[in-house]
Amino acid sequence: MNPNEKSAGRQLGVLDLAHHWLREHVSPGDLCIDATCGRGNDTKLLCELVGAEGRVIGFDIQQEAIDSAAALLTEHHLSAELHLQSHADMEQYAAHGTVSCIVFNFGWLPRGSHEIFTHADSSIAALKAGLRLLKRGGSLVLCIYYGGANGFTERDALLDFLSKLDSRYYTVLQCSFPNRTGCPPFAVFVTKECDL
Repeated sequence: MNPNEKSAGRQLGVLDLAHHWLREHVSPGDLCIDATCGRGNDTKLLCELVGAEGRVIGFDIQQEAIDSAAALLTEHHLSAELHLQSHADMEQYAAHGTVSCIVFNFGWLPRGSHEIFTHADSSIAALKAGLRLLKRGGSLVLCIYYGGANGFTERDALLDFLSKLDSRYYTVLQCSFPNRTGCPPFAVFVTKECDL
């Protein structure tokens, strides 16, 4: 979906932005990671974009999420390597400098318990691992959900970490919705411009 072409009566959302970015930056044959599988929608899109020659690796700490993602992929005749494991461990499954795109949804499992959510320490460890895995021109796609049970601690820690990335090597773009009430999720895109 082009973010400029939304259905009547439906607001443009953070996932629209993320999926638009993925469609523009992921190519057939790429290696991609879904760091937080959730219900599998990002995993499915990545599988479609990389095609039969590509590879998608997915992580989640909840069995419910892995099962949902696996069912969605099966329904659409797609496959990915799914791991019931923290995204902080992703370096066990890919070599440094080989990954085209890594997708993160920070917060909680959609339609799941809001009492189980990502935490700043493991999330920042995962971002550091992801940056090491990215190839030149590769990107991180972050959707950040906050408020409620998980509060603002992780959001603030993530933004602090991202703001300190060396601009000689990384470009960081934040897309938010300042005119929406409550705690609207927002997207951050990080591109690795060159090798350190």
